[in-house]
Amino acid sequence: MRRHRNVKIVATLGPASETYDTIRALHEAGADVFRLNMSHGDHDGIREKHRIIREVERELNSPIAILADLQGPKLRVGTFGNGPEELEPGASFRLDLDRADGDASWVCLPHPEIFAALEPGAHLLVNDGKIRLKVKDCGADFAECEVIIGGTISDRKGVNVPDVELPLAALSEKDRKDLEFVCQLGVDWLALSFVQRPEDVTEARELANGRAAILSKIEKPSAVERFSGILAASDGIMVARGDLGVELPVQNVPPIQKRLVRACRAAAKPVIVATQMLELMIESPMPTRAEVSDVATAIYEGADAIMLSAESAAGSYPIEAVRTMDNVAREVEGDPTYTQIIEASRKAQRNTVADGIVAAAREIAETTDIKAICCFTQSGTTALLTARERPRVPIMALTSLRGTARRLALSWGVNCVMTEELTRFKLAVVNAARAARAEGYAEALDQIVVTAGVPFNVPGTTNILRVAPCQESLIYSTDPG
Repeated sequence: MRRHRNVKIVATLGPASETYDTIRALHEAGADVFRLNMSHGDHDGIREKHRIIREVERELNSPIAILADLQGPKLRVGTFGNGPEELEPGASFRLDLDRADGDASWVCLPHPEIFAALEPGAHLLVNDGKIRLKVKDCGADFAECEVIIGGTISDRKGVNVPDVELPLAALSEKDRKDLEFVCQLGVDWLALSFVQRPEDVTEARELANGRAAILSKIEKPSAVERFSGILAASDGIMVARGDLGVELPVQNVPPIQKRLVRACRAAAKPVIVATQMLELMIESPMPTRAEVSDVATAIYEGADAIMLSAESAAGSYPIEAVRTMDNVAREVEGDPTYTQIIEASRKAQRNTVADGIVAAAREIAETTDIKAICCFTQSGTTALLTARERPRVPIMALTSLRGTARRLALSWGVNCVMTEELTRFKLAVVNAARAARAEGYAEALDQIVVTAGVPFNVPGTTNILRVAPCQESLIYSTDPG
C-alpha cells in the first residue's frame, strides 16, 4: 500500500483497537507498524492481535511491521493500609523492605537492588515524577527521605531513580518469557525498555537469535550518557520521552531528542519519536495546536517514525489520531523548508562501496528526471543506507524475503515490494520497472535508478547502479550486454 509521505506511523494496539475492523482501518488510515505492549494483556490476546495483523497484511498485500514492546524492570512501591496518603513538603518518609501496609510515614519498596545503589543526596521520583524524595540516610534495606515535592501517593505507584545506575538486568523473568513467546509468534521488532548499557542489548540479541530486530528505548539518563554504544549494539532506537522527561529536567528532552535522531540517521538505523504526541486525542477528536507542532517537529528533525500510544490503544478516536498524524506528515513534507532542513542536516558517508552507490543514486535522482530509486535488498541494509540519504524521490525496496520487507516498514521513505528471488541484474531491472509501474511510481516512458549487489542474494554486496527506462522493450534494447 503506497503512502504519500516518508515518515512512518506506529500505532499501539489495545482495548480500543483490537478487532479486525479497527486494525484494518488503522492500517488503511496510515499505520505502518503495530506495537504490541507486553505490559498489558496476556499471551492469548497478543496472539490474536498478531493473527489479525497478518490477515490484514495478506488481504491488502501490504507488508506490516509488528513491534513487541517488552515491559522491562518495573519499580513500584507497595500498598497502603488506609488508602492513598498525602505527603507534605519537608516531611520525612521512609522506604524499606517490610511488606506490611504503609502509611503517611513509610511504605515498602520491594527492590533491594535500589537500596544497594542509593547514596545520600540521591532523588527518588514517585508516580511519574509527581512526588520527589531526597535520600537523607540509607542502608542495605532502607532509605530515610525528605519530601521535596509532595502529593498523593497510593498503591503500587512507579518509582524512578534518575541519579544512579541501578544493578538491574534489562530483562526481567517476565520479559524473557515474553521475548521467547513473541519470537516464536513471529514479530519483526523487539523494543527493550529501560536500557542502561550496551550489554543489555547484547543479552536480548542473544536470546532473540536473529528472529527479530532489536530496538532500544532511550528513557534513562544512563542510556543517554552511553548512547553511542547502545546505538552500535541496536538495530533501531525509540526516543521514549515519557520516562526520559521524568528522570531528567523536562527542558533537557528536546535537545536530547534532536541529538539522538541525528545520530541514528548518521548510523542508518531507524528512530522512533514516542510518547504523548497527540495526548488530547485520547478523549477528543481534535489535538491541540501544541501537539500538532510536536509531531511536526519530529518530522522536521528527520525521524523515521512517530508513535501513538494510548491515543490508539485506549482512546476514543484511534483512527482519527492516525489520520491526524498522516495529514500533519503530508503537510510538513510538502513544505519547501522541510526539504531545506533535511538536506542541510545530511552528512556525507563515504566509507564503503555501498555508501558511494546509494549517494550516487540520490544525486542522480535529484539532478535528473528520475521517478524512484529501486534497491534490491536481502538483509535490508541497502534500503537503510538509501533512506539515510533522505532522497527527494520515493524509495522502493524490492526483496524476496517477507521478514526483510516487514522490518523495513519502520524506515523513513522505504516502500517495500515483494519480488521473486533473482539471479541476474537484467531481470532485477525488469522487475523494478514492472513494480514501479504497478505501484504508481512511474509510467512506461519514465526512468528509475536501480541498485543491487552482484552476486545476488548475498547481504552487504551493493556494488551496481543503473539508470533504466520503465518500458521493458527499452530495457532490452539499451542493455549493455
